[in-house]
Amino acid sequence: MYKLAIISGDGIGKEVMSACEYLLDKLNLDFSFKYGQAGFECFNKNGTTLPEETVKIANDSDAVLFGASTSTPGQPSPIINLRKELNVYANIRPIKSYKGVNCIRDDIDFVIVRENTEGLYSQKEYGNKEKMIAERIITRKASERISKVAFNLCLKRGQEKVTCVHKSNVLKKTDGVFKESFYNIAKNYPQIKTEDYYVDAMAMYLITQPQNFDVIVSSNLFGDILSDESAGLIGGLGLAPSGNIGDHNGLFEPVHGSAPDIAGKNIANPCSMILSASMMLDYLGEWKIANEIKNAVEKVIADCKIRTPDLGGDSNTMEVTKAIVKELI
Repeated sequence: MYKLAIISGDGIGKEVMSACEYLLDKLNLDFSFKYGQAGFECFNKNGTTLPEETVKIANDSDAVLFGASTSTPGQPSPIINLRKELNVYANIRPIKSYKGVNCIRDDIDFVIVRENTEGLYSQKEYGNKEKMIAERIITRKASERISKVAFNLCLKRGQEKVTCVHKSNVLKKTDGVFKESFYNIAKNYPQIKTEDYYVDAMAMYLITQPQNFDVIVSSNLFGDILSDESAGLIGGLGLAPSGNIGDHNGLFEPVHGSAPDIAGKNIANPCSMILSASMMLDYLGEWKIANEIKNAVEKVIADCKIRTPDLGGDSNTMEVTKAIVKELI
């Protein structure tokens, strides 16, 4: 039996999580669900965006599914803090073209590997009314660790090249360490091609030549921005899953936020949540069913019959989910 922590969060996080649970219940696998709270609604109830009980539930699970959280003014991000608590240092965001979707190209298939624990997302800020300072923390240990994840993922995916993204021409010390660490690790993978680009150039290349990339590794903020840009190449955040992987924990979530403007309307695209669950099953070693879920999602999208409004359709969240389940069983 797999022990799963379910943290729905706010807004459409609840809706896509319900859809995901519906799908998981239909699988020939044994799950036990334990539920935790996090986010804006949790803060209003409990005075914290991430209760200690939620962290304990997550730590005691085989894997964690997270929906989405709404930003709470003056409070830390629950998902960033949960990643830190679980030490899931590698954020994995696959980007793939889908047949039947208006993608910028039909041959996009790369993954962004984002360092998850430091950079500007360390949330170390201080100052006064006249000046605020944010610390950007980059360590050699974390930089080498995330580069190793990128190279190993490239091998697993059967691809040829890892691209490092940085801004070492300006951030000479911090990004200098990141770039140097990347090439230090690259020495252990002579069969894999390497290259590096400044983040501004990379932002352009993702638009002009996305087909030329396999695995992209970057620091926290750059990886976050580039992955959202990349989702725009393939039809939007509704098709963008992600996994957060550490040595002992796995946390899986759609890239989209809580989308309060459409919350409660049952029109959120469940595909990114369901694809995140597929990544979770791959992490748990259930490779066959993980691939079957991905194939079912691709089939439903390609059929162009049942799709949510973000993809130009008029179906609701559960109609799409049930169509995916029908392809599975």
